[in-house]
Amino acid sequence: MLLIGTKTSVNIIMNRPQQLTFPWSKPNKSNFNEYYFDDVNKELQKKILEHEDIVLYGIRKIGKTYLLQALCNYYADKNKTSLFIPLAEVSSFDTSIFDSIENMDIICIDDVDAIKGIHEWEVALFNLINNSLISGCRLVFGSSQNPTSINFSLSDLDSRIRKINSTEVLPINNANLQEAVKKISQLRSIRLGEKELNYLITYTERSMDNLIDILNKLDDLSIEQKRKITIPLIKEII
Repeated sequence: MLLIGTKTSVNIIMNRPQQLTFPWSKPNKSNFNEYYFDDVNKELQKKILEHEDIVLYGIRKIGKTYLLQALCNYYADKNKTSLFIPLAEVSSFDTSIFDSIENMDIICIDDVDAIKGIHEWEVALFNLINNSLISGCRLVFGSSQNPTSINFSLSDLDSRIRKINSTEVLPINNANLQEAVKKISQLRSIRLGEKELNYLITYTERSMDNLIDILNKLDDLSIEQKRKITIPLIKEII
């Protein structure tokens, strides 16, 4: 694994070169098996696993970050180098973190719209795209806006982003939320009864991002307190 330091000069430590991670990023086990692709997102699943550059866009908290992290893990599992960059988090750092990373197999850049209007980051991203075209590195972006409506200040960057194929990550149909949460909890060996599942769906924000976050907290709390997941326990979380 490669670690990029947070100082202005980039420190790279090579150990197991499957995946680059940032020190401020929490380790994740995101994988496609634990993401619920309902009918509206079936084509999305195919496009993500193709080898072309792509922009995934959609409303916030819909699962774009999870998909990008899962894609990095997918490449790492195949002994390919991958890097996940959360631009909204790192834009306060020096753009030198983009230096010489274009030799990765894939770079997933989240919140690409977050650097709109920040000249040095727009230039750095434009240069990374050009360098990746030469090296053959695949780039996958996440954005809360349709790439055709971001309107970067740097016209060359705006043009490049618009030319990349894009696909929208659509919300899971409300009718499928219960099935999705049930599937994910079973895959993670989280014991969730029907009453508890119904309560969770009824009294929390109806988004997969929020529901998965609550599931993780419930699992941790139930293990920590050695308690079953019950409605009273759910109330402590929400």
